[in-house]
This record gives sequence, structure tokens and C-alpha cells, in this order.
Amino acid sequence: MSSVFLKEYAVLVIGAGHAGCEAALASARMGVPTLLMTQNLDTIGQMSCNPSIGGLGKGQLVMEIDAMGGEMARNTDRTGLQFRLLNTGKGSAVWSPRAQCDKKLYQLTMKWVVEDTQYLDLVQDEAKEILVNNGRIYAILTKRGITYRAKKFILTTGTFLNGMTHYGLSAFPAGRAGCQSSTFSNALADIGFKLDRYKTGTPMRINSRSIDFSHLDEQPGDIEPTCFSYRSMFNVKHQKKDHERTDRLFFDENGWSKYPQSTSFQQLPCWLTWTNDNTHEVIRGNLDKSPLYSGKIKSIGPRYCPSIEDKVVKFPDKHKHQVFLEPEGYMTKEYYVNGLFTSLPEDVQYKIVKTIPGLENSEIVRPGYAVEYDLCQPTQLMHTLQTKMHDNLYFAGQINGTTGYEEAAGQGFVAGVNAALSYLEREPFILGRDEAYLGVLIDDLVTKGTDEPYRMFTSRAEYRIHLRWNSTDIRLLPYGHRFGLIPDNIFKLFEAYRDCIASERVPDGDIGPWSRGKIEQSIEINTKYKGYINRETRDIERMRKAEHVKIPSDFKYPSVPGLLTESRQKLEKVRPVTLGQAKRIPGVTPTDVQILWVFIEKSRMSRN
Repeated sequence: MSSVFLKEYAVLVIGAGHAGCEAALASARMGVPTLLMTQNLDTIGQMSCNPSIGGLGKGQLVMEIDAMGGEMARNTDRTGLQFRLLNTGKGSAVWSPRAQCDKKLYQLTMKWVVEDTQYLDLVQDEAKEILVNNGRIYAILTKRGITYRAKKFILTTGTFLNGMTHYGLSAFPAGRAGCQSSTFSNALADIGFKLDRYKTGTPMRINSRSIDFSHLDEQPGDIEPTCFSYRSMFNVKHQKKDHERTDRLFFDENGWSKYPQSTSFQQLPCWLTWTNDNTHEVIRGNLDKSPLYSGKIKSIGPRYCPSIEDKVVKFPDKHKHQVFLEPEGYMTKEYYVNGLFTSLPEDVQYKIVKTIPGLENSEIVRPGYAVEYDLCQPTQLMHTLQTKMHDNLYFAGQINGTTGYEEAAGQGFVAGVNAALSYLEREPFILGRDEAYLGVLIDDLVTKGTDEPYRMFTSRAEYRIHLRWNSTDIRLLPYGHRFGLIPDNIFKLFEAYRDCIASERVPDGDIGPWSRGKIEQSIEINTKYKGYINRETRDIERMRKAEHVKIPSDFKYPSVPGLLTESRQKLEKVRPVTLGQAKRIPGVTPTDVQILWVFIEKSRMSRN
């Protein structure tokens, strides 16, 4: 097919979900000409599943993106309809913010931000082929026959690669309900990438007029909402105890934000109910109609977000499971039925919900379904999210085997920054496990790979006292300033704020977007956990010694005598860049690491 060439870009991002938006915004805000390509401009930043942002481990990711100059946190604060700080009954290391969002407002506001960003172009088209010359990717050919040339490419394809949706025993190609799937994974296989296949799912949506709320337990938001972004301020002075209204304002480098938003909002409650033995009986009686249990779906789903079929089968002694009803927006009556992820036929879904207190007369407006999709094993990536086979190609989001908006957005930000840095011929950006949950996530992916959809939890981080939710700006904002994503005037205010924390000095008032109350809270937590923080600091220093031992990219593992065969094979597959990363590869023993260390040191000394 003949093609038409229109324009060349520095960075081309394919896919405009949460990863794609962060990648494109980061690249463009660094002054690099960027193109964002998507099948449908009306679904930029769409919340395909849960209408919420944050949660355990995930909330920390969102705040880390924000500290470095990303967008998800601000967009959540602009469009949230309920805010809660989770785990406050435990230590502050595992406190996590979460927000229910107005689903459409989130999407439309993110679209407005993307459209308003300098150096960022958008196009509605679908990538079809990867064009390679002399072993190097130079362009993307689209279904319309247009050739888009670029220096760097970022793939953020979500669940669209050969996506197949399942409603009971009926299945058809789709990346999500109402959206066509993409055959672009064929192009990836053609240039040598190893593909796997995962599945995820979503529950039904119910019209609220058919819900009997008198039989449900109300779950209100916090009286004093917790912002995700340090650049957002909630004015709670006039907040009423019944959660009627709260003012919210947004701070940017020029003063108050220019982006459209509500100046005040009403927090909407979520609601709690439970399944019961009758529910479970319906499910057990219809497992032959489930694509999961009939053998139609063979791919692996998320362990920590299981279908209701899985819960009933795998936990037969449990007589009830939680079901949360979450509003999807101010201007819709749709409720998301969190806890009833299912791909059973629609008629069975009706039977299920009618057994649940408060949902006996429910009207399902969108049935639940499962979606299978292709991904590339993340061990094919560097810590920059650059692929090992092609140094100008980056992957971010579910293509790397993760699940969740927050995990995708974090990867998108890192990929966008690194693509821009590479184009600008600057040093790459790599986060350590001791610096950010995002560093933990990426290191886990590229070092260990994943045999199921990866979800972030606080338990995955060995240094979570250092990585607590309210220290993200202290840890990471200097990176954003280095990249040009945090302006000088904000950074000067940050330095004053950081000095107050370090000297344990409470100022007379706020310091720019950092409130006096936040400074007091940070000092109090630092004092309370000082012993634990100091112990973690010593552990981090020991870990960094191994991270400083670099392994050459062309290192010959077969030449190392004494390594176990399994260790040698796994080291060859992952090709770690440091001894610290080698230690974290599953199956590589401490003895093998010690042998490797001695051999590296001997090789280094012989070269010198």
C-alpha cells in the first residue's frame, strides 16, 4: 500500500489512555515536539473500569507522578467527587489517598489539558505497521496509509492489542466495550518481541433509580479531603459536617490554575452491601456458562482483582463478599458495582444482583465482561522503559503486564521523560527502589517479569517508611525541576518548605502551595518514626553498595565458573545492569551473586 508522509516528530506516542497522556504531556512540556495518536479523540484519558484513582500503594504512585510534574493528581483533584485517606488506623507509612472521580469530567478535563499543551499535536488514526530501516525504527504506518516519522516511539496500547471481549460464551474483538481492538501486536511480533496474553474484567453498571439505598451502608468521604497534588488546595473552613460542599482551588506556576474546574463540589457517598449464600448458589449453578470455567478464556487474570466466580469457587467457606456501589459522576445515574467483576452471561448477572440486599430491583445498564489482550514481557525492557532490542522504542502501561490507571500513568511519565531526554541527548532517568514506589514497580517488572497482571501494593516496597504518601514532594520534586516540569518560582518555594522540614521549624503561615498544617504533620511524622527511618536509611546505604557495582552490557555469563545453570540462564535473559538488580532476579542465589561479584571485580582489576 502506498503511503503519505505528513510531518516528522521527536516523539510519537501511540495510545491516549492514562499512560499515553502522561507520556505525551511529559515529553511536550520538556519542549520536545510530540504527537499523540489514538483511535478515538473522544476517549482520551477514559476511565475504562473503576471511576476512582488511588488506593493502597496506588495513591502513592499518583502523588509521585505529581511531584515530578505529571498530571494525574491534578486531574483527580479537579474532578473528584469523594476523597478518603485509607489505612489511617495504621502507621503513616501505609496511609494511602483514594478518590472517586466524575468519570466523564475526568476524561474531558484531561482532553482539554492535552489539547492546550504547547509542542503537543493530536491525531485520530490507528497504527498498523512499524517501519524499520537498517535495523532502526523510523516511522509508523497507519490504517489510513499515513506515514508518521519520529525519532522516539512510545507504545501505550492498554488492552487493545488483539483485544477480545467475553460476555458469557459469546466473544468478539474489542479493546473494551464499544471500541475496536488493534492488530498492532502482529507488528511487534514481526520485529522480534515475545508476546504473552492476559485478561482483566469489569463489573456491571446499575441505574441508581433501581437501587434501594435504605438497605445499604453509607460510606462517606472524609470531612477534610486530602489532595493528591501539592498544587491543589481544599478550603475546608466552611465545610459542613454533612459533607454538603467544599471549595477547591488549584495553584500553578502563574498563580491559580487556568484549567476549567468546579470552584466547589459536593462529596457523594459510596454504599456497601454483601453477597450471600443465594448469590453464590446462582454463580455455582452457572459456571458452565462462564468463559473462565468453560475453558474459553485461557489467559491469566489479576490475582488481586478477581471475578466473583473466582471468589466463590476458590473460597467456598466464605459466605459473603463485599460489594461497593460507587457513583460514576454528578450528571449520571450509573453506579459501578465494585466486587462483582464477572463475565457470566447477562441474564445470569441479573439473577446475581437480585439476590443482593438493596439490588433486588436493579436495572443493569451495562453488563460486566472480561477482555483478553496481548502484552510484551517487561524483561525485554531497560529501567528507562526503553526496549532492549530497539533503543528508540519505549513501552508503558498494560503492554508491560501491569493493571490499573495509576501503574500505567507512572510508567507513561517515565517513558515520556526518558524519550525526551534521549532526544535531547541528556542522561537517562532511572528511579531507585529507595526513591519511589514507581522505582519499585519498574524494577520489579524489568528484573522479575510478571506471570500475572502486576498491581502495586505498599507491601511490595521494602523501604515504605521512606516512601510514605506525604514525603513524595521532598523525594521527587527536584527531578521535576531538573526536567523543566517544575518552574523556578515553585522550586524556590519548595526549597523553603524543604528547609522547614529539615530544621523542624514550623513557619508562621503557608509556603506557596505547602500549607502550615502539612509542614507540622510532616515534622510530627518524622519525629515519631525517627528510629525506623534511621534503620531504613542504613539498609538503603547497604543496598546502594551493590547498585554501584555495574555489570557491562556485553558481559559473558558463560565465562563465569561456578554459577548454577538456572542462575546463568536467568542472568542471560534479564541481563541486569547492576549487581543489586542481579540479586533481585528470582532463582539467582546469594552464592551466585557473590561468585559474580568476585568475577566482576577481578575482571575490572585486570583491565586496569
